[in-house]
Amino acid sequence: MSSGNSNLLVSCKNKSGAEKHYLPALKAAGWAGTVLLVTPGDPLPDLAGIAGLLLTGGDDIHPRHWDEAEAVHLKADVDAGRDGFEIPLVRAAWERRLPILGICRGEQVLNVALGGSLVQDIPDHYGCEPSRHQHGTPDQPDMRHRVQLAPGSRLRALLGEDVFLVNSRHHQAVKRVAPLLAAVGWHLDTVHAATGPLVEAVETTDPTRWVFGVQWHPENLVGLKGPAGDAARDLFAAFVKAIGHR
Repeated sequence: MSSGNSNLLVSCKNKSGAEKHYLPALKAAGWAGTVLLVTPGDPLPDLAGIAGLLLTGGDDIHPRHWDEAEAVHLKADVDAGRDGFEIPLVRAAWERRLPILGICRGEQVLNVALGGSLVQDIPDHYGCEPSRHQHGTPDQPDMRHRVQLAPGSRLRALLGEDVFLVNSRHHQAVKRVAPLLAAVGWHLDTVHAATGPLVEAVETTDPTRWVFGVQWHPENLVGLKGPAGDAARDLFAAFVKAIGHR
């Protein structure tokens, strides 16, 4: 359980959406401290009083952040405001060794900020049907595909499952994994000959840090019974525990 004077920073596209979909999951996991919601319109926060950083879902990341020569994909919906706000925020949080949890876009911006790259459009890159990773809504999650976790990974140990169903609402994904991270989860049915299976989860390679990113939306799954709900609850509980230990 976190202490009452702890501050958790949540970076989001809009505060009402974060309050509806992310805060209940944090509170259910035992978070009792203050939640500070920030959007690109806010000043970059001072991290001195922050115990952890949650990066939420949202729109796409501009390719100039990993390759100046790469053009924006026709299907990309870039959120330059969040890029400019969150990339420095991730790097500052990393420098302070804060626990970081990235969800969907949050996983992607975590990877980019630490030196990785993205697939700009999954159907184009992997040659799969456009709907494969676009199902359901935040209020009505649609469990359509399985995630396979690396057996020896810290994420596997935290979640207690090797394979489980997830919801999937994204058209970008991790391509080149940042040097400070490792891919530890995949969708094995979406594969490219050069880049391998689609990355669904990453974690820090530094065992003294708590930094994880997942491509699915566990905040929408915490109320479900079964392995997917268990994994979602375990992820938020581990995050809250990590923050409480700072």
